[in-house]
Amino acid sequence: MYLLRGWAARTLVGIGLAGACGAQALAADYDGSPQVAEFVEEMTRDYGFAGEQLLALFAEVERKQAILDAISRPAEKTKPWKDYRPIFITDKRIAQGVSFWKEHQAALDKAEAEYGVPAQFIVAIIGVETFYGGNTGSWRVMDALSTLAFDYPPRAPFFRKELREFLMLTREEQVDPLTLKGSYAGAMGLPQFMPSSFRAYAVDFDGDGHINIWGNPTDAIGSVASYFKRHGWQAGGQVASRAQVSGARIAEGLSEGLDPAKNVAELRALGWQPQEQLADDLPVTAFRLEGAEGDEYWLGLPNFYTITRYNRSVMYAMAVNQLAELLVEARGTR
Repeated sequence: MYLLRGWAARTLVGIGLAGACGAQALAADYDGSPQVAEFVEEMTRDYGFAGEQLLALFAEVERKQAILDAISRPAEKTKPWKDYRPIFITDKRIAQGVSFWKEHQAALDKAEAEYGVPAQFIVAIIGVETFYGGNTGSWRVMDALSTLAFDYPPRAPFFRKELREFLMLTREEQVDPLTLKGSYAGAMGLPQFMPSSFRAYAVDFDGDGHINIWGNPTDAIGSVASYFKRHGWQAGGQVASRAQVSGARIAEGLSEGLDPAKNVAELRALGWQPQEQLADDLPVTAFRLEGAEGDEYWLGLPNFYTITRYNRSVMYAMAVNQLAELLVEARGTR
């Protein structure tokens, strides 16, 4: 998987075939595209890529209409917490999480020692993202990112950047770009990193000289821990605290976004009372969820905010946190 010569050899064969059979022999969706030519020129000029190899690579890339349909589809109505939670908090996900934890205990212990992130949160992230590697995506990342970079104008700059990062990571890791698969948006591996996140935060956690988040759970575990640490995870810190509320000013305490907007003392003055003892000056994110038994009021602490850096959603962070808690309970550990 990690031999650049696999890509280079196939590329040279492609060039030879094109010369022998005519330019149309390898013509694909992006062969001859002015946008691709401009992109290749940028990669050649600014990042030292070989233009002929890149052009031969793009001759094999396919434009995927299904990806454009999926990303253009109107967003589904946001589910309330009472419907969202059961998607991720299931007996099967808990049981398989416990199995994953036991199988990779050594790597998880090492990640906690080096990054301060407890095993249950790493396992929960991988569990929520890909069901512990069971569903990492079936699209070629090269096809997905090229389709979105060159045929989806609303977010073309973002995906063009991710395509650039992807090509750079495949060069660094000496892997054929056409062999790697992921989601329709280009998220990759057990932790579903975008290429820019891979290059910024992924780590070679088993020390074999390569970073493989697709088939190496040890590297995936270390990479999730690295991501959390770099986004402010506080070792030993809580994630969220349930609050009791009263009075007429409750709504004034609700955060408008994910960033902590008020501290605990300010929220107390508005009728919010956390169930745990929290410092008055601690900045928190205050939110309300529509639970199965009525409204729930919560305070997201600094580690909660860190989880939202992985996926910018209050309910996502809550699902990760509660799955982590249930994994600990099922595992019988503290």
